[in-house]
Amino acid sequence: MKEKILLDTDIGSDIDDAVCLAYLLAQPRCELVGITTVTGQALRRAKMASALCRLAGRDVPIIPGCEKPFLVPQKQTEAPQADALSKWPHSDSFPDRNAVEFMRSTIRSAPGEITLLAIGPLTNVGALFAVDPEIPGLLKALVLMCGVFTTRTPNSGRLEWNAIGDPHATAMVYSANCRVHRSIGLDVTLRVCMTADEVRRRFRHPLLRPVLDFAEVWFRSAQRVVFHDPLAAVTVFDSETCRFAKGRVEVELASRQALGMTHWQEDPDGRHEIAIDVDPERFFQRYFEVF
Repeated sequence: MKEKILLDTDIGSDIDDAVCLAYLLAQPRCELVGITTVTGQALRRAKMASALCRLAGRDVPIIPGCEKPFLVPQKQTEAPQADALSKWPHSDSFPDRNAVEFMRSTIRSAPGEITLLAIGPLTNVGALFAVDPEIPGLLKALVLMCGVFTTRTPNSGRLEWNAIGDPHATAMVYSANCRVHRSIGLDVTLRVCMTADEVRRRFRHPLLRPVLDFAEVWFRSAQRVVFHDPLAAVTVFDSETCRFAKGRVEVELASRQALGMTHWQEDPDGRHEIAIDVDPERFFQRYFEVF
């Protein structure tokens, strides 16, 4: 059976969002029911998503979403990888719909069937859960690339970009009661990475060619790709890629310097599933086999 996936993404900043979307479009077990974009220049981000969907021959609803966090300044105002869009056909306009309402109606149309895969700051998801508190219970699963859980480092090493991008939305999302509430954190995703040269060598499939063009923008300031978001996506289809533990997550809102920090405590009766280990070889096998 196919997995119905609703993707919420900040594609256009770190390259891993585009790497993730390409995987979902190539994964034969994925039914991508919609894409919403989040953070600054949400429209440009939607255009990038449309370029990949168009190349894959997929008519997926794409809706630009919230650009500003609830209460903190925007840390991610631009989508620099969209500079490479001129090379690839893409949509310039999108349905005039509210992204949160689109998410709400899509999930309500198929209760218990949709996995919400959120791989960016959680503004859209937090707003969704605030507008309709029943939505978390109507999801099949909530899967996040978010947080840091097992690394014992100073506070500065325990801040993860998606979690701190909108810390108040992050706190709302982690307070939600979902059937499956799964997080793949930075402490685990950092173990699945590839150098720029290896990416150039391996991204040969037609669907990965625009991703490589977007990556060349990324490589102006980085010389590797960490597969943060693709790892979260792969766990939807192969949960054994990571090892998980149950527990409780609380999000720091009291400390200004640590806003959005995720505090984790293992508890067999906890409602949160946290990735605590990964098999990198298995991950890369699962990722590339769909191409």
